[in-house]
Amino acid sequence: MTEDVLGPGWVARTLPLAPDGVGRTHARTTAGAPGPVATLVHRTETGTRRRAVLYLHGFTDYFFQADHAQAWTAHGYDFYAVDLRDYGRSIRPGRTPGWITDLTTYDEDVTAALTAVREHGYDQVVLLGHSTGGLIAALYTDRFPDAVDALVLNSPWLDLNSSWLDRVVLTRVLDAVAMWVPRLKVSTLGEAYGRHLHVSTGGDWDYDLAWKPMVDVPVYAAWLRAIRRGHARVGRGLDLRVPVLVCTSGRSGHRSRPSAVDLAGADCVLNVAHMHARGPRLGPDVRMATIDGGRHDLALSAPPARRAYEEAVFSWLSRRLPAR
Repeated sequence: MTEDVLGPGWVARTLPLAPDGVGRTHARTTAGAPGPVATLVHRTETGTRRRAVLYLHGFTDYFFQADHAQAWTAHGYDFYAVDLRDYGRSIRPGRTPGWITDLTTYDEDVTAALTAVREHGYDQVVLLGHSTGGLIAALYTDRFPDAVDALVLNSPWLDLNSSWLDRVVLTRVLDAVAMWVPRLKVSTLGEAYGRHLHVSTGGDWDYDLAWKPMVDVPVYAAWLRAIRRGHARVGRGLDLRVPVLVCTSGRSGHRSRPSAVDLAGADCVLNVAHMHARGPRLGPDVRMATIDGGRHDLALSAPPARRAYEEAVFSWLSRRLPAR
């Protein structure tokens, strides 16, 4: 365990994972490639807390939201986050950042992180997921119903933010293409949202652009197929046995050409309507919360919306997961 890049008060622990067959350019070229790792980040605090939260980040992302973590500790939770394999602190030379072909691969990362968290003997553990991390968290909790005590989702990616043609017809085409050309670049992540966030382009947030880039981020066929298969599982309905809170922005911004107003106070990455349509399919105990003025990452919203998001989360947790 070493001091984390966030500085004093934060520590990071590398979690070795089993070899996954990922090499420099193709799954079969593994010679000399390092094995995967996950990285558990923890905010050190004085005193003893009986509750903890584990955060899962989104696509082309990593944990850096220290201000939001402080809100959790102020409400009695020890805060942990995991940078999944090939993201952020877990990126290693010779491996493709963000590469995955099956979301169940992340079961090992999340289990390793939760095991390390549970070593401290907490009575209750909450899983918190943002965007792609929200999708991963929901699917994981469905497969491992006793792993956590509650699930909080921050703008979870539950369906593709695109046209009916892309979501239905082209998804079927993608399924076949990804089998033969898994690393075919089928899209590139939009730049507007990242440019609006980062301090170097006029935003409010400072983070490592090597770990959370805003330009030239490729979307590969096999990766997108894995995501769409996860979406399909949600679409058919999950059976989460823990209480679930799904938080979304009040509205979506324009998908490809968001205005400055959209970027300041709307979700310009995902479709809010998809979250509200599919959120209730996660299980029998789902609460939807709408945060007016929220950005895609509600924890990175302007202060009024960020406070509203945190109030919604902790108010809900106080009712659904009271301290023992």
